Amino acid sequence: MAVALTVSLTACGGGEDGKAGSGSTASSSAPVKETPSAEDEGTTVPDTSSTLATINGSNGFQIIVHTAERDEGGFLTVTGTIKNTSNQNEGAPIEWSGQEPQIQRAGRSLGGITLVDKAEKKRYYVLRDTDGSPLTTTGISRVDGGASKSFYAQFPAPPDSTSQVDIQVPTMPTATIAIS
Repeated sequence: MAVALTVSLTACGGGEDGKAGSGSTASSSAPVKETPSAEDEGTTVPDTSSTLATINGSNGFQIIVHTAERDEGGFLTVTGTIKNTSNQNEGAPIEWSGQEPQIQRAGRSLGGITLVDKAEKKRYYVLRDTDGSPLTTTGISRVDGGASKSFYAQFPAPPDSTSQVDIQVPTMPTATIAIS
């Protein structure tokens, strides 16, 4: 509980400064209600039966968001799949790790992902543990051509009245996802 309380203070208000890139697409559909589970290696296995958004980047990567679920502790967990749509091995953009020195010290991660609640005019950042490590998938530095990797990222939950947020992945266009 102490970790959750400490890291939940990282959400802060902010403007809407992430914009969609040209030539990229994003789509959305209804949310699912199953919770992801972790394998022994620590990777997240999302429920892939539904797609909330598909974000196509110009860098050969496709981000597919499968779930965005609130939990009773006041958190919102987003799960999905990162797919390399090219035939070549691609390095994950360093920008995905975020710009904060404390997160960068933790190594490669998806700590740069943010959620924007336009109605409340707030931006939510990936939560951190007491050591400053992001509560998200780490170690994704390369994805082989045609391969996919699962991911998760945990955020403070927006107010219950918020049913949609924009997800912003650095170097990728913004997409709107529904919260369940």
